[in-house]
Amino acid sequence: MNVGVAHSEVNPNTRVMNSRGIWLAYGISVGVLHVVLLSIPFFSIPVVWTLTNVIHNLVMYLLLHTVKGTPFETPDQGKDRLLTHWEQIDYGTQCTSSRKFLSISPVVLYLLTSFYTKYDPVHFIINTVSLLSVLLPKLPQFHGVRLFGINKY
Repeated sequence: MNVGVAHSEVNPNTRVMNSRGIWLAYGISVGVLHVVLLSIPFFSIPVVWTLTNVIHNLVMYLLLHTVKGTPFETPDQGKDRLLTHWEQIDYGTQCTSSRKFLSISPVVLYLLTSFYTKYDPVHFIINTVSLLSVLLPKLPQFHGVRLFGINKY
C-alpha cells in the first residue's frame, strides 16, 4: 500500500474498467443517449441510430485515445503521463476482458445501426468511417504509436 494515497493502485486508470458495474453503466449510458435522441421529434429513426453511433464513437475516441495521463497523483514518477487511457488499461496488457469489451461494443452498436438504417449507403459510409476511427487505435500494432505526431506530448 502506498503511504499518503487513498487508493491501493499505483494508477487507478489501469483497473477502472474492471470495477463492479462499469459495463452495465456503460450500456445504460448508451441506451439513455439513444432514448434522448429518439425524443427529438424531427429526427428519423435512421438518423437517430447514426447519431447514437457517431456520438458514442466520438466520445469513446476522445476519452480513450486522446486524453493522456491520470487525474490522480500517482507515485509512478509520471511514467503514465504520456500514455492514453487505452494504453493504461490493465497495465497495457493486450486482449484482456476489459479491452475486448471496449472493442466489441462499438462493433455491436455498428451492426445494430446498420440494421436499423436498412444499410442506406450514406448512413453506412458514415457509420463505417466512425467505427474504423475508433477501432484502429485499439489494435495492438498502434500501442504507443502517434500518427503524424498528433497527440505526441
